Formats: sequence, structure tokens, C-alpha cells
Amino acid sequence: MTVSVTAAMRSVRYGGATIDVELVRANRATLEIAVLPDGSVVVKAPGDAGEADVLARVERRARWILRQQRYFAQFQPRTPPRRYVGGETHLYLGRQYRLAIEQGDAERVRLVGGWFHVTVGGDSSPERIRSLLERWYLEKAQRRLPERLAECLQRFPFAALEPPTLRLRRMRTRWGSLSDAGTLSLRPDLVRAPRDCIDYVIIHELCHLVHANHGPEFRRLLERVMPDWQRRKHMLEVALM
Repeated sequence: MTVSVTAAMRSVRYGGATIDVELVRANRATLEIAVLPDGSVVVKAPGDAGEADVLARVERRARWILRQQRYFAQFQPRTPPRRYVGGETHLYLGRQYRLAIEQGDAERVRLVGGWFHVTVGGDSSPERIRSLLERWYLEKAQRRLPERLAECLQRFPFAALEPPTLRLRRMRTRWGSLSDAGTLSLRPDLVRAPRDCIDYVIIHELCHLVHANHGPEFRRLLERVMPDWQRRKHMLEVALM
């Protein structure tokens, strides 16, 4: 099957608002309107759909689109750039902890109450604090993520999945991936997210052990194993992206 996808930017006026739309044409039978967490609007339309008809559909959904954009706007910026200074908040398993920087002989990170206590021997620069926190997150990921993988595998009693090899890997744009050889790669800093979000990423990739692409069968399996996956995905986008 040949898949053809083309995209173009269009605008729709509704009242005093202008809605910018990315119009994507593809080999599909139905039209889909989606508002992404960054507020952008993507419309996926059949290749033979008339542009005027497509934009008319967007206009009819304009009130809903604007409502979704306002909803996402309340979370912006979701995670401001970290400066690694005292008093700043950092996440672990979805909870916020404040950063306390202390001088001491042994460099270490401890989670006590609502605080990350980072002890440094001399260099207390943001770069050093970041390095110590990243090492702490990696250590937690090495323990927590295999635990979550084992739990998630239990959701597939009907599929008899072979447990994949788990690899922790820093990735710029993805939280998880599954190689052709069946290796599951996860970002170590995924441990910053709530458990529900961690499980969503893992379940998503485990579904690829059964269906390699994102076609209808994959979506049906994901819905079966995790009916609330969209809520979890949205929570992840709001919390960490």
C-alpha cells in the first residue's frame, strides 16, 4: 500500500479569533480534528475531501477548539527550564520536591520529607548540582522502571509476551521505544513522572510487541489493556514536556 501525506497551513476565523490549522491530507476515510497540548490544531483529512468542506467542519468545531486551547494554556509553561538552585522544585514519581543545597564531605542526594537534599563537597555550581541529581535519577530508574515493567507485563495474560530486554537510554524526543529485536528503551528521567504515566509509556511499547505499527489493531489492543491511556498520555505531556 502506498501512503501519501501532505500538509499545509490554513486559518479559520471565528468571532474575533483566528484559528491556525495544519491541514494534513492522507490515505484515510474520515476527518479528524485534534488540539495538541501546545495549542496547535491538526486536521487530518482524506485526500479527496474538498478544502472548503474541511474548513467548514473546523469552523463548526471552533468553539470546542478554542475551549481546548484555553484548557491547555493554563498549564503553560508546563515545566520551566531548571536552574538547579536552592528552593527550586524538582519532580520524582509525579510529586514536587524543593531543592536544598548543603556543604559536606560526601557528595550525595537524599529525599527527605518534601526536599531534595543535595550535599556537595565544594563545587556547588548549577552544573554540579545537575550532575548529582541526574545520577540520582538514573539510580532510581534502574530500580523503579524494571519494577513497573514487571507490573505492566501482567496486563497481557492473553498474549504470552516474552519480557523484553530493558535498556535505559537518554533520548531527546521520546520517552520510550522498542527496537526490531525487541529491546525496550526508556528514558531514565521518566521516573520524574507519576506511576500512571510511566505505565502508559511501557504499555504503549509492549503493545508494539504484538502490533508493530499504530494501526487500528494496535489502538484496539491499547484500549483493551489500558482503557484510560489518553488521560495518562495527557498527564505526561502536562507534567513533563
